[in-house]
Amino acid sequence: MELQTLFEGISYTGTLPKGEATLVTLDSRKVRSGTVFVCTRGGRTDGHNFAAAALESGAVLVVTDHPLGLAREVVVEDTRRTYALLCHNYFGNPARKLKLIAVTGTNGKTTITYLLKQILERAGFRCGLIGTIRSEVDQMEIPAKFTTPEAWDLAALFSRMVSAGCSHVVLEASSQALDQQRLYGLRFAVGVFTNLTQDHLDYHKTMENYYLAKRSLFDQTESAVLNLDDPYGQRLSREIPPQPQLNYSTARDEADLVGKNVMLQADGVQFEMVGKGFIHRVRFPMPGDYSAHNALAAAGAALLLGIAPETVAQALCQSAGVRGRCEVLYSGKFTIICDYAHTGDGIEKVRSGLRPFVRGKLVVLFGCAGERDARKREPMAKAALRYGDEIVLTSDNPRGEDPYSIVADVEPTLKAGGKPYYVEIERRRAIRFALGLLSEGDMLVLCGKGHKDYQAIDGVTIYLDEHRIVADWLQEQGL
Repeated sequence: MELQTLFEGISYTGTLPKGEATLVTLDSRKVRSGTVFVCTRGGRTDGHNFAAAALESGAVLVVTDHPLGLAREVVVEDTRRTYALLCHNYFGNPARKLKLIAVTGTNGKTTITYLLKQILERAGFRCGLIGTIRSEVDQMEIPAKFTTPEAWDLAALFSRMVSAGCSHVVLEASSQALDQQRLYGLRFAVGVFTNLTQDHLDYHKTMENYYLAKRSLFDQTESAVLNLDDPYGQRLSREIPPQPQLNYSTARDEADLVGKNVMLQADGVQFEMVGKGFIHRVRFPMPGDYSAHNALAAAGAALLLGIAPETVAQALCQSAGVRGRCEVLYSGKFTIICDYAHTGDGIEKVRSGLRPFVRGKLVVLFGCAGERDARKREPMAKAALRYGDEIVLTSDNPRGEDPYSIVADVEPTLKAGGKPYYVEIERRRAIRFALGLLSEGDMLVLCGKGHKDYQAIDGVTIYLDEHRIVADWLQEQGL
């Protein structure tokens, strides 16, 4: 693409050289002939330090936020935002041909995006999805590296979705992505907010910063779906720019969309979806009160997109659920659940939703991530103690942190709790040990991994699929 075309609509100082761009990147390792290298500042490195080397490696141009005195450079006010705009320009701005829906919040993003895609498909639309588990171009699945990809990958995905005939795209908007301007320049037909609880403070440092990152999404939305049962959702309702709002709740009759008479069951949740001029009975196949919230959030977005309430209700009733989100791996003599819960609030919600249906004991297996906010560890342990009868403490993704040190942070809370607990660092052995604790009527909840099939240990990624571990054990037991 001609550089003049690439920079269309972008303010800069300096002179664009003549030439073609073959790639736009902020990673100096990817620079080759014809690359436009955008210098951005990260937590550990500054791309400006690699600008001269990028030109030597064949870059046709470098984009900076201050003059470096290089032969082929242009200066912009914000290189992160400029990078996003350049990426979308390079692919011909495919997002402008799509209705974009973004879901943000601490918990529920993945479930809601999958539910909304199912609703849209039932309404007759072809839909793309971008999120934690994977991306989907209509029915084609693409592995995901990040919850919300960088702008180049986003634009490339949007382009493929347009080519595949998609009219809508549902995506998860992570707080880091919003803070790093990965979604800059995009307009969203609907923005959905789920909730806000302690998470990612290793990155954001404070809850206020975390909230402000989430809030920034709604500077780019045309309408908003907000959780009125969450205090941050109430705050957002007051603070976001003027736009149509649809609030949802299971406790407040003043909400626009209310889940009434919620009935929790071991295999799902039932409620009446009540809105202006309609009432529909919904039986949703994921247990827990939070599942009613997730269903209402997806329903609210669909309603704002003009989908009929009866179509929404039918799609929710026929949903197949989501892999790794309160997923039943076995139900018979006892029950085995796999869930992505990796915060105190996440464990609390899942366990509180399941506890009433456990005839025997509830066994909770969990671990705490390494090189992440250590302040999450005590709340996770307390949540496990509150509902678990026996607890197995193991590793999650220790990364470069000593897993024994992580356990040492958590174990005092478990000791003080007075309930039986066991420590097994190696997660495969821990799962098999936990399975061996089960008797008739018991339930085991495996927390933290959900859909993920790997563990990150000391710079190495190893294969670890809890679905496979459980399936192998069940086969050994003749189950």
